Amino acid sequence: MRKWVPTLVLLALLAPAATFAQSPPAASPPAASPAAASPPAKNSGTSQSKSGVYEQLNLFGEAFERIRQDAVEPVGDRKLIETAIAGMLASLDPNCVYLTEDEYKAQQAPVQGQSGSVGLVVTIDGGQLKVVSPRDNSPAAKAGIKPGEAVFAIDKEPVFDLTLTDIEAKLRGPVDSDITLTLRPDPNGKPEDVKMKRVANKWSTVASHLEGDDIGYIRVSGFDDTTQAALTAAVQNLTQQAGNKLIGFVLDLRNNPGGNFDVAVQAADDFLDKGDVALVQGRKGDPAKHVAATPGDVTNGLPMVALVNGGTASEAELVAGALQDNHRAVLVGTKTFGQSAIEKLIPLDGNGAIKLTTARFQTPNGRVIQGKGLDPDVVVAPVKLEKIAQGFGRREADLRGALKNTDPVTGASTPAPVKSNPPAAAPAPTPGVPNITNPANPAPGPEAAAPPAEKHDTSASVATGELGGSEDEQLTQALDMLRGLKMVAARNGQ
Repeated sequence: MRKWVPTLVLLALLAPAATFAQSPPAASPPAASPAAASPPAKNSGTSQSKSGVYEQLNLFGEAFERIRQDAVEPVGDRKLIETAIAGMLASLDPNCVYLTEDEYKAQQAPVQGQSGSVGLVVTIDGGQLKVVSPRDNSPAAKAGIKPGEAVFAIDKEPVFDLTLTDIEAKLRGPVDSDITLTLRPDPNGKPEDVKMKRVANKWSTVASHLEGDDIGYIRVSGFDDTTQAALTAAVQNLTQQAGNKLIGFVLDLRNNPGGNFDVAVQAADDFLDKGDVALVQGRKGDPAKHVAATPGDVTNGLPMVALVNGGTASEAELVAGALQDNHRAVLVGTKTFGQSAIEKLIPLDGNGAIKLTTARFQTPNGRVIQGKGLDPDVVVAPVKLEKIAQGFGRREADLRGALKNTDPVTGASTPAPVKSNPPAAAPAPTPGVPNITNPANPAPGPEAAAPPAEKHDTSASVATGELGGSEDEQLTQALDMLRGLKMVAARNGQ
Protein backbone atom coordinates (compact mmCIF):
# COMPACT_ATOMS: atom_id res chain seq x y z
CA MET A 1 0.00 0.00 0.00
CA ARG A 2 2.92 2.34 0.60
CA LYS A 3 3.51 2.37 -3.14
CA TRP A 4 0.28 4.26 -3.84
CA VAL A 5 0.49 6.89 -1.12
CA PRO A 6 1.59 9.73 -3.50
CA THR A 7 -1.21 8.89 -5.92
CA LEU A 8 -3.81 8.89 -3.17
CA VAL A 9 -2.57 12.24 -1.91
CA LEU A 10 -2.78 13.81 -5.37
CA LEU A 11 -6.23 12.32 -5.92
CA ALA A 12 -7.40 13.82 -2.67
CA LEU A 13 -6.11 17.24 -3.73
CA LEU A 14 -7.58 17.20 -7.21
CA ALA A 15 -10.88 15.43 -6.74
CA PRO A 16 -13.96 17.62 -6.23
CA ALA A 17 -15.13 18.08 -2.67
CA ALA A 18 -18.44 16.47 -3.51
CA THR A 19 -16.63 13.22 -4.22
CA PHE A 20 -15.81 12.85 -0.53
CA ALA A 21 -19.04 14.23 0.86
CA GLN A 22 -21.19 11.76 2.75
CA SER A 23 -24.81 11.71 1.71
CA PRO A 24 -27.72 9.73 3.22
CA PRO A 25 -28.82 6.69 1.27
CA ALA A 26 -31.45 7.57 -1.27
CA ALA A 27 -34.61 5.67 -2.08
CA SER A 28 -34.50 3.35 -5.03
CA PRO A 29 -35.25 5.36 -8.18
CA PRO A 30 -38.22 4.41 -10.31
CA ALA A 31 -37.64 2.36 -13.39
CA ALA A 32 -36.48 4.51 -16.27
CA SER A 33 -37.18 4.20 -19.97
CA PRO A 34 -34.35 3.07 -22.24
CA ALA A 35 -33.98 6.61 -23.62
CA ALA A 36 -33.67 8.14 -20.17
CA ALA A 37 -31.26 5.51 -18.96
CA SER A 38 -28.36 6.96 -21.01
CA PRO A 39 -26.59 9.83 -19.25
CA PRO A 40 -26.16 13.13 -21.11
CA ALA A 41 -23.20 13.33 -23.46
CA LYS A 42 -21.70 16.19 -21.44
CA ASN A 43 -21.59 14.16 -18.22
CA SER A 44 -20.14 11.23 -20.12
CA GLY A 45 -17.34 13.40 -21.49
CA THR A 46 -16.62 14.82 -18.05
CA SER A 47 -16.48 11.34 -16.55
CA GLN A 48 -14.08 10.15 -19.23
CA SER A 49 -11.92 13.25 -18.73
CA LYS A 50 -11.67 12.64 -14.97
CA SER A 51 -10.88 9.00 -15.60
CA GLY A 52 -8.02 10.04 -17.88
CA VAL A 53 -6.64 12.41 -15.24
CA TYR A 54 -6.71 9.69 -12.59
CA GLU A 55 -4.90 7.30 -14.90
CA GLN A 56 -2.16 9.90 -15.46
CA LEU A 57 -1.91 10.46 -11.72
CA ASN A 58 -1.48 6.74 -11.25
CA LEU A 59 1.37 6.94 -13.77
CA PHE A 60 2.92 9.81 -11.83
CA GLY A 61 2.61 7.86 -8.58
CA GLU A 62 4.28 4.82 -10.06
CA ALA A 63 7.17 6.88 -11.49
CA PHE A 64 7.50 8.75 -8.20
CA GLU A 65 7.83 5.51 -6.25
CA ARG A 66 10.26 3.92 -8.70
CA ILE A 67 12.54 6.96 -8.41
CA ARG A 68 12.41 6.82 -4.62
CA GLN A 69 13.32 3.13 -4.56
CA ASP A 70 15.69 2.66 -7.50
CA ALA A 71 17.54 5.93 -8.13
CA VAL A 72 21.28 5.45 -7.62
CA GLU A 73 21.37 8.64 -5.52
CA PRO A 74 18.66 8.92 -2.85
CA VAL A 75 16.25 11.79 -3.49
CA GLY A 76 14.02 13.37 -0.87
CA ASP A 77 10.26 13.42 -1.38
CA ARG A 78 10.10 17.22 -1.19
CA LYS A 79 12.75 17.65 -3.86
CA LEU A 80 10.95 15.21 -6.15
CA ILE A 81 7.65 17.07 -5.78
CA GLU A 82 9.25 20.50 -6.29
CA THR A 83 11.11 19.24 -9.36
CA ALA A 84 7.88 17.81 -10.77
CA ILE A 85 6.10 21.15 -10.31
CA ALA A 86 9.03 23.01 -11.89
CA GLY A 87 8.96 20.62 -14.83
CA MET A 88 5.23 21.19 -15.37
CA LEU A 89 5.73 24.94 -15.50
CA ALA A 90 8.84 24.76 -17.68
CA SER A 91 6.82 22.92 -20.32
CA LEU A 92 4.49 25.92 -20.71
CA ASP A 93 6.63 28.98 -21.54
CA PRO A 94 9.87 30.52 -20.23
CA ASN A 95 7.98 32.97 -18.00
CA CYS A 96 6.32 30.16 -16.02
CA VAL A 97 8.53 29.06 -13.13
CA TYR A 98 8.30 27.56 -9.65
CA LEU A 99 9.79 29.48 -6.75
CA THR A 100 10.78 27.61 -3.62
CA GLU A 101 9.87 29.15 -0.30
CA ASP A 102 13.37 30.65 0.06
CA GLU A 103 13.33 32.04 -3.50
CA TYR A 104 9.87 33.50 -2.99
CA LYS A 105 10.87 35.25 0.24
CA ALA A 106 14.06 36.58 -1.37
CA GLN A 107 12.04 38.02 -4.23
CA GLN A 108 9.52 39.64 -1.92
CA ALA A 109 12.14 41.19 0.36
CA PRO A 110 15.70 41.19 -1.05
CA VAL A 111 18.45 40.71 1.50
CA GLN A 112 20.10 43.96 2.52
CA GLY A 113 23.13 44.57 0.34
CA GLN A 114 22.01 42.06 -2.32
CA SER A 115 19.95 44.51 -4.39
CA GLY A 116 22.68 45.36 -6.89
CA SER A 117 21.98 44.86 -10.59
CA VAL A 118 23.45 45.58 -14.03
CA GLY A 119 20.06 46.70 -15.38
CA LEU A 120 19.61 43.94 -17.94
CA VAL A 121 16.23 42.47 -18.93
CA VAL A 122 16.56 39.03 -20.52
CA THR A 123 14.37 36.23 -21.82
CA ILE A 124 14.78 32.67 -23.07
CA ASP A 125 14.13 32.32 -26.79
CA GLY A 126 14.46 28.91 -28.39
CA GLY A 127 16.48 27.63 -25.43
CA GLN A 128 18.94 30.53 -25.68
CA LEU A 129 19.26 33.42 -23.27
CA LYS A 130 18.82 36.71 -25.11
CA VAL A 131 18.82 40.35 -24.13
CA VAL A 132 15.45 42.09 -24.31
CA SER A 133 16.91 45.48 -23.45
CA PRO A 134 19.23 47.22 -21.00
CA ARG A 135 17.80 49.78 -18.61
CA ASP A 136 18.63 53.39 -19.34
CA ASN A 137 21.85 54.65 -17.75
CA SER A 138 22.56 51.18 -16.32
CA PRO A 139 25.95 49.42 -16.34
CA ALA A 140 24.67 47.15 -19.13
CA ALA A 141 23.71 50.15 -21.27
CA LYS A 142 27.02 51.89 -20.63
CA ALA A 143 28.83 48.70 -21.61
CA GLY A 144 27.12 48.83 -25.00
CA ILE A 145 24.94 45.73 -24.63
CA LYS A 146 22.09 45.87 -27.14
CA PRO A 147 18.73 44.14 -27.60
CA GLY A 148 18.87 40.72 -29.22
CA GLU A 149 22.39 39.82 -28.15
CA ALA A 150 22.86 36.25 -26.91
CA VAL A 151 24.26 35.58 -23.43
CA PHE A 152 26.24 32.36 -23.10
CA ALA A 153 27.63 32.54 -19.58
CA ILE A 154 27.50 34.54 -16.35
CA ASP A 155 30.82 34.62 -14.52
CA LYS A 156 32.05 31.83 -16.83
CA GLU A 157 29.15 29.55 -15.87
CA PRO A 158 27.02 28.44 -18.86
CA VAL A 159 23.36 29.44 -18.67
CA PHE A 160 21.81 27.07 -21.21
CA ASP A 161 20.27 24.82 -18.53
CA LEU A 162 19.13 27.55 -16.10
CA THR A 163 15.63 28.94 -15.63
CA LEU A 164 14.84 32.63 -15.82
CA THR A 165 14.57 32.71 -12.03
CA ASP A 166 18.06 31.23 -11.67
CA ILE A 167 19.46 33.67 -14.23
CA GLU A 168 17.85 36.71 -12.61
CA ALA A 169 19.25 35.60 -9.26
CA LYS A 170 22.75 35.38 -10.75
CA LEU A 171 22.44 38.83 -12.29
CA ARG A 172 21.66 40.27 -8.85
CA GLY A 173 24.25 40.60 -6.13
CA PRO A 174 25.91 42.98 -3.70
CA VAL A 175 26.30 46.58 -4.82
CA ASP A 176 29.72 47.28 -6.40
CA SER A 177 30.38 43.58 -6.95
CA ASP A 178 31.85 42.51 -10.31
CA ILE A 179 30.02 40.40 -12.89
CA THR A 180 31.22 39.11 -16.25
CA LEU A 181 28.83 38.27 -19.07
CA THR A 182 29.89 36.29 -22.11
CA LEU A 183 28.00 37.56 -25.15
CA ARG A 184 28.14 37.29 -28.91
CA PRO A 185 27.23 40.70 -30.40
CA ASP A 186 27.80 39.42 -33.93
CA PRO A 187 26.06 36.08 -34.78
CA ASN A 188 29.08 35.12 -36.88
CA GLY A 189 31.68 36.44 -34.48
CA LYS A 190 33.40 35.10 -31.40
CA PRO A 191 31.94 35.42 -27.90
CA GLU A 192 33.18 38.40 -25.94
CA ASP A 193 33.48 38.93 -22.19
CA VAL A 194 31.90 42.09 -20.81
CA LYS A 195 32.81 42.99 -17.24
CA MET A 196 30.62 45.34 -15.18
CA LYS A 197 29.87 46.35 -11.62
CA ARG A 198 26.45 45.95 -10.07
CA VAL A 199 24.78 49.13 -8.84
CA ALA A 200 21.67 49.93 -6.82
CA ASN A 201 18.86 49.14 -9.24
CA LYS A 202 16.80 52.30 -9.10
CA TRP A 203 16.39 53.43 -12.68
CA SER A 204 14.55 56.56 -13.72
CA THR A 205 11.91 55.61 -16.29
CA VAL A 206 11.00 59.05 -17.72
CA ALA A 207 13.23 61.78 -19.17
CA SER A 208 12.23 64.74 -21.31
CA HIS A 209 13.47 67.88 -23.07
CA LEU A 210 12.53 70.27 -25.86
CA GLU A 211 13.78 69.65 -29.40
CA GLY A 212 14.32 73.13 -30.75
CA ASP A 213 11.64 75.22 -29.13
CA ASP A 214 8.53 73.57 -30.51
CA ILE A 215 8.62 69.76 -30.05
CA GLY A 216 8.49 67.88 -26.78
CA TYR A 217 10.67 64.77 -26.54
CA ILE A 218 9.63 62.25 -23.87
CA ARG A 219 11.69 59.14 -23.24
CA VAL A 220 9.88 56.30 -21.39
CA SER A 221 12.27 53.44 -20.64
CA GLY A 222 10.04 51.30 -18.40
CA PHE A 223 6.89 51.21 -16.31
CA ASP A 224 7.02 51.21 -12.52
CA ASP A 225 5.33 52.97 -9.62
CA THR A 226 7.01 56.30 -10.45
CA THR A 227 6.26 56.36 -14.19
CA GLN A 228 2.71 57.71 -14.16
CA ALA A 229 3.43 60.84 -12.12
CA ALA A 230 6.72 61.48 -13.96
CA LEU A 231 5.03 61.20 -17.36
CA THR A 232 2.29 63.66 -16.47
CA ALA A 233 4.84 66.08 -15.02
CA ALA A 234 7.00 65.82 -18.15
CA VAL A 235 4.11 66.80 -20.44
CA GLN A 236 3.18 69.74 -18.21
CA ASN A 237 6.78 70.98 -17.95
CA LEU A 238 7.36 70.81 -21.70
CA THR A 239 4.11 72.63 -22.37
CA GLN A 240 5.10 75.43 -19.99
CA GLN A 241 8.63 75.70 -21.40
CA ALA A 242 7.41 75.98 -24.99
CA GLY A 243 4.51 78.29 -24.28
CA ASN A 244 2.22 78.39 -27.30
CA LYS A 245 4.91 77.15 -29.71
CA LEU A 246 4.53 73.43 -28.99
CA ILE A 247 3.51 71.61 -32.19
CA GLY A 248 3.77 67.97 -31.11
CA PHE A 249 5.43 65.24 -29.06
CA VAL A 250 7.91 62.46 -29.74
CA LEU A 251 7.35 59.48 -27.44
CA ASP A 252 10.49 57.35 -27.38
CA LEU A 253 9.69 53.72 -26.50
CA ARG A 254 12.87 52.21 -27.96
CA ASN A 255 14.69 49.72 -25.75
CA ASN A 256 11.78 49.75 -23.31
CA PRO A 257 11.40 46.20 -21.93
CA GLY A 258 8.04 46.88 -20.23
CA GLY A 259 7.18 46.57 -16.56
CA ASN A 260 3.96 47.00 -14.61
CA PHE A 261 0.90 46.20 -16.74
CA ASP A 262 -1.49 48.58 -14.97
CA VAL A 263 1.00 51.47 -15.18
CA ALA A 264 1.42 50.89 -18.92
CA VAL A 265 -2.36 50.96 -19.38
CA GLN A 266 -2.48 54.30 -17.54
CA ALA A 267 0.36 55.67 -19.68
CA ALA A 268 -1.47 54.78 -22.90
CA ASP A 269 -4.71 56.18 -21.48
CA ASP A 270 -2.96 59.51 -20.84
CA PHE A 271 -2.68 60.06 -24.60
CA LEU A 272 -6.11 58.70 -25.55
CA ASP A 273 -9.43 60.46 -25.19
CA LYS A 274 -11.55 57.49 -26.26
CA GLY A 275 -11.35 53.97 -27.66
CA ASP A 276 -9.71 50.84 -26.27
CA VAL A 277 -6.24 50.57 -24.81
CA ALA A 278 -5.93 46.81 -25.29
CA LEU A 279 -7.73 43.49 -25.44
CA VAL A 280 -6.87 40.93 -22.77
CA GLN A 281 -7.30 37.31 -23.84
CA GLY A 282 -7.40 34.65 -21.15
CA ARG A 283 -7.80 30.92 -21.71
CA LYS A 284 -8.60 29.78 -25.22
CA GLY A 285 -12.30 30.12 -25.86
CA ASP A 286 -12.91 32.75 -23.18
CA PRO A 287 -14.15 36.13 -24.45
CA ALA A 288 -11.56 38.89 -24.68
CA LYS A 289 -11.75 41.66 -22.11
CA HIS A 290 -11.76 45.22 -23.46
CA VAL A 291 -9.62 47.72 -21.53
CA ALA A 292 -11.19 51.08 -22.39
CA ALA A 293 -9.59 54.51 -22.29
CA THR A 294 -11.05 57.23 -20.10
CA PRO A 295 -11.81 60.74 -21.39
CA GLY A 296 -8.93 63.22 -21.30
CA ASP A 297 -5.66 63.64 -23.23
CA VAL A 298 -2.76 65.21 -21.37
CA THR A 299 -1.36 66.59 -24.64
CA ASN A 300 -4.67 68.18 -25.70
CA GLY A 301 -4.60 66.26 -28.96
CA LEU A 302 -1.26 67.53 -30.30
CA PRO A 303 0.29 65.32 -33.02
CA MET A 304 2.50 62.49 -31.81
CA VAL A 305 5.20 60.22 -33.21
CA ALA A 306 6.20 57.11 -31.25
CA LEU A 307 9.66 55.60 -31.77
CA VAL A 308 9.97 51.80 -31.53
CA ASN A 309 12.59 49.14 -32.23
CA GLY A 310 13.46 45.53 -31.45
CA GLY A 311 13.96 46.42 -27.78
CA THR A 312 10.38 47.72 -27.45
CA ALA A 313 8.81 44.79 -25.60
CA SER A 314 5.84 43.66 -23.55
CA GLU A 315 4.00 46.56 -21.90
CA ALA A 316 5.82 49.05 -24.15
CA GLU A 317 4.23 47.22 -27.09
CA LEU A 318 0.85 47.63 -25.40
CA VAL A 319 1.32 51.41 -25.42
CA ALA A 320 2.61 51.45 -29.00
CA GLY A 321 -0.25 49.25 -30.22
CA ALA A 322 -2.86 51.39 -28.48
CA LEU A 323 -1.54 54.59 -30.05
CA GLN A 324 -1.25 52.99 -33.48
CA ASP A 325 -4.69 51.36 -33.62
CA ASN A 326 -6.42 54.50 -32.34
CA HIS A 327 -4.56 56.59 -34.97
CA ARG A 328 -3.19 58.68 -32.15
CA ALA A 329 0.46 58.43 -33.13
CA VAL A 330 2.59 57.42 -36.09
CA LEU A 331 4.97 54.55 -35.26
CA VAL A 332 8.47 55.11 -36.61
CA GLY A 333 11.42 52.73 -36.37
CA THR A 334 11.69 48.95 -36.71
CA LYS A 335 9.61 45.89 -35.72
CA THR A 336 9.07 45.46 -31.98
CA PHE A 337 10.11 42.48 -29.84
CA GLY A 338 6.84 40.49 -29.77
CA GLN A 339 5.99 39.68 -26.15
CA SER A 340 2.57 40.13 -24.55
CA ALA A 341 2.38 37.75 -21.60
CA ILE A 342 0.52 38.80 -18.46
CA GLU A 343 2.04 36.95 -15.53
CA LYS A 344 0.61 36.29 -12.11
CA LEU A 345 2.56 35.31 -9.01
CA ILE A 346 0.47 32.75 -7.11
CA PRO A 347 1.68 31.91 -3.56
CA LEU A 348 1.43 28.29 -2.46
CA ASP A 349 0.65 28.29 1.24
CA GLY A 350 4.01 27.82 2.94
CA ASN A 351 5.51 26.14 -0.11
CA GLY A 352 6.79 28.97 -2.28
CA ALA A 353 4.90 30.27 -5.31
CA ILE A 354 4.36 29.74 -9.01
CA LYS A 355 4.74 32.43 -11.65
CA LEU A 356 2.13 31.65 -14.28
CA THR A 357 1.15 33.26 -17.57
CA THR A 358 -2.60 33.71 -17.12
CA ALA A 359 -3.40 35.90 -20.14
CA ARG A 360 -1.99 37.74 -23.15
CA PHE A 361 -2.90 41.18 -24.43
CA GLN A 362 -3.59 42.21 -28.00
CA THR A 363 -3.92 45.59 -29.70
CA PRO A 364 -7.36 47.28 -29.65
CA ASN A 365 -8.01 45.96 -33.18
CA GLY A 366 -7.24 42.41 -32.08
CA ARG A 367 -3.77 42.14 -33.61
CA VAL A 368 -1.65 39.45 -31.97
CA ILE A 369 1.65 40.72 -30.53
CA GLN A 370 3.08 37.53 -29.01
CA GLY A 371 5.75 36.10 -31.28
CA LYS A 372 5.00 38.62 -34.04
CA GLY A 373 5.68 42.11 -32.76
CA LEU A 374 4.32 45.33 -34.21
CA ASP A 375 5.26 46.73 -37.59
CA PRO A 376 5.89 50.50 -37.57
CA ASP A 377 3.96 52.79 -39.92
CA VAL A 378 7.26 54.15 -41.22
CA VAL A 379 10.28 51.86 -41.22
CA VAL A 380 13.46 53.73 -40.36
CA ALA A 381 16.51 51.67 -39.50
CA PRO A 382 19.25 53.24 -37.39
CA VAL A 383 22.03 54.66 -39.54
CA LYS A 384 25.66 54.93 -38.50
CA LEU A 385 27.50 57.72 -40.28
CA GLU A 386 31.19 57.15 -40.88
CA LYS A 387 33.74 59.20 -42.75
CA ILE A 388 35.30 57.12 -45.51
CA ALA A 389 39.09 57.33 -45.61
CA GLN A 390 40.50 58.93 -48.77
CA GLY A 391 43.85 58.46 -50.47
CA PHE A 392 44.35 54.77 -49.72
CA GLY A 393 42.63 53.30 -52.78
CA ARG A 394 44.49 52.30 -55.94
CA ARG A 395 44.09 54.43 -59.07
CA GLU A 396 44.63 53.74 -62.78
CA ALA A 397 48.09 55.29 -62.65
CA ASP A 398 49.12 52.72 -60.04
CA LEU A 399 48.45 49.77 -62.34
CA ARG A 400 51.30 47.93 -64.04
CA GLY A 401 51.80 49.15 -67.63
CA ALA A 402 49.65 52.25 -67.19
CA LEU A 403 50.17 55.00 -69.78
CA LYS A 404 52.33 57.83 -68.62
CA ASN A 405 51.22 61.47 -68.80
CA THR A 406 53.79 63.36 -70.91
CA ASP A 407 52.37 66.82 -70.28
CA PRO A 408 54.94 69.19 -68.72
CA VAL A 409 54.55 69.73 -65.02
CA THR A 410 53.78 73.38 -64.30
CA GLY A 411 53.57 73.17 -60.56
CA ALA A 412 50.94 72.13 -58.10
CA SER A 413 47.51 72.32 -59.56
CA THR A 414 45.19 74.76 -57.93
CA PRO A 415 41.46 74.87 -58.30
CA ALA A 416 39.99 77.69 -60.33
CA PRO A 417 38.88 80.54 -58.15
CA VAL A 418 35.21 80.70 -57.43
CA LYS A 419 33.66 83.90 -58.67
CA SER A 420 31.82 85.63 -55.91
CA ASN A 421 28.37 86.94 -56.60
CA PRO A 422 26.75 89.88 -54.87
CA PRO A 423 24.98 88.79 -51.72
CA ALA A 424 21.37 87.96 -52.35
CA ALA A 425 18.60 88.86 -50.01
CA ALA A 426 18.09 86.12 -47.48
CA PRO A 427 14.77 84.31 -47.90
CA ALA A 428 12.28 84.38 -45.11
CA PRO A 429 12.93 81.51 -42.69
CA THR A 430 10.57 78.56 -43.03
CA PRO A 431 9.53 76.77 -39.83
CA GLY A 432 11.22 73.40 -39.54
CA VAL A 433 13.74 74.06 -42.35
CA PRO A 434 17.32 74.98 -41.35
CA ASN A 435 18.42 78.39 -42.67
CA ILE A 436 21.75 77.74 -44.40
CA THR A 437 22.20 81.20 -45.91
CA ASN A 438 24.80 83.29 -44.14
CA PRO A 439 24.81 86.95 -45.30
CA ALA A 440 28.21 87.49 -43.70
CA ASN A 441 29.74 84.90 -46.02
CA PRO A 442 28.19 85.30 -49.47
CA ALA A 443 30.64 82.89 -51.12
CA PRO A 444 30.59 79.69 -49.08
CA GLY A 445 33.01 76.97 -50.03
CA PRO A 446 31.91 73.56 -51.28
CA GLU A 447 31.89 72.13 -47.74
CA ALA A 448 29.27 74.69 -46.69
CA ALA A 449 26.86 73.78 -49.47
CA ALA A 450 25.08 71.14 -47.33
CA PRO A 451 23.23 72.07 -44.15
CA PRO A 452 24.86 70.93 -40.94
CA ALA A 453 23.42 67.90 -39.14
CA GLU A 454 20.63 68.85 -36.81
CA LYS A 455 21.75 68.82 -33.22
CA HIS A 456 19.53 67.20 -30.63
CA ASP A 457 19.47 67.68 -26.91
CA THR A 458 21.24 64.66 -25.43
CA SER A 459 20.67 65.53 -21.79
CA ALA A 460 18.15 62.68 -21.42
CA SER A 461 19.58 59.40 -20.19
CA VAL A 462 19.04 56.80 -22.87
CA ALA A 463 20.00 53.18 -23.15
CA THR A 464 22.76 53.67 -25.70
CA GLY A 465 24.57 56.56 -27.29
CA GLU A 466 22.76 56.03 -30.59
CA LEU A 467 19.40 57.02 -29.08
CA GLY A 468 18.68 60.73 -28.85
CA GLY A 469 22.05 61.82 -30.21
CA SER A 470 22.86 64.07 -33.16
CA GLU A 471 23.08 61.04 -35.47
CA ASP A 472 19.77 59.51 -34.40
CA GLU A 473 18.13 59.04 -37.80
CA GLN A 474 14.88 57.76 -36.31
CA LEU A 475 14.49 60.82 -34.11
CA THR A 476 15.36 63.10 -37.05
CA GLN A 477 12.61 61.51 -39.12
CA ALA A 478 10.12 61.97 -36.28
CA LEU A 479 10.98 65.66 -35.94
CA ASP A 480 10.68 66.17 -39.70
CA MET A 481 7.24 64.53 -39.67
CA LEU A 482 5.88 66.77 -36.93
CA ARG A 483 7.25 69.93 -38.53
CA GLY A 484 5.93 68.81 -41.89
CA LEU A 485 2.47 68.39 -40.39
CA LYS A 486 2.74 71.91 -38.98
CA MET A 487 3.63 73.33 -42.39
CA VAL A 488 0.71 71.54 -44.06
CA ALA A 489 -1.66 72.75 -41.37
CA ALA A 490 -0.39 76.34 -41.81
CA ARG A 491 -0.95 76.20 -45.56
CA ASN A 492 -4.48 74.92 -45.05
CA GLY A 493 -5.18 77.77 -42.65
CA GLN A 494 -5.59 75.50 -39.62
